[in-house]
Amino acid sequence: MSHRSLTTALTLYRGETFTLEEAATYSGVSPSKFATALRSRGIQVRDEDHTPVDRTAN
Repeated sequence: MSHRSLTTALTLYRGETFTLEEAATYSGVSPSKFATALRSRGIQVRDEDHTPVDRTAN
């Protein structure tokens, strides 16, 4: 994980462009690690990111 990719992912997550999973993938860490990074910076994890989403459902 590079500092730049993490910073970009944090910004995009905060701006609601990325979901937690998308931001974690972009920054190269697991969703739980990304959530920890959010909390350590005072950024709240959005409620919808606490519930698994089935993206295969129509």
